[in-house]
Amino acid sequence: MKFKGQEEAMEVKDVKALFTDETLKMIFPDQKANQFFEALYGDVEEGAYDISLKFKDYDPARKNLTFLIELIGKKGKCLVCNLTYGLPEVFSRHPVINIKGIVREIEKLLGKTAEGSRWSLGKTLPVSNTLHAIPLIISLK
Repeated sequence: MKFKGQEEAMEVKDVKALFTDETLKMIFPDQKANQFFEALYGDVEEGAYDISLKFKDYDPARKNLTFLIELIGKKGKCLVCNLTYGLPEVFSRHPVINIKGIVREIEKLLGKTAEGSRWSLGKTLPVSNTLHAIPLIISLK
């Protein structure tokens, strides 16, 4: 990890290189969505969407990393707003989704830069009829 002077501010290009799709799939594997719906409904087929983790950006002024938990509608299933608006609260506590574990893995990749970080989930954002996203914001000290 590169740092600028005494500020220890990460360079954006370094962060983007760190959080590749491959790395994020290791932190949040594709099968998590199936495990979530199995735990929630007792049947994987009841799930209306797949779930993935994407890196959005790093704001060095605020020292915030933003990731998106993407909800991708499955073919033949309806991804309606009322189905996804309550998910930030559910995801923040659900043991299969394990947001705390996701944040711990991200912190491991960041090393000392992440010491004392805090996280929060934003409101569900309807991007399209087949894609909704929940922001995961990690605030660094």
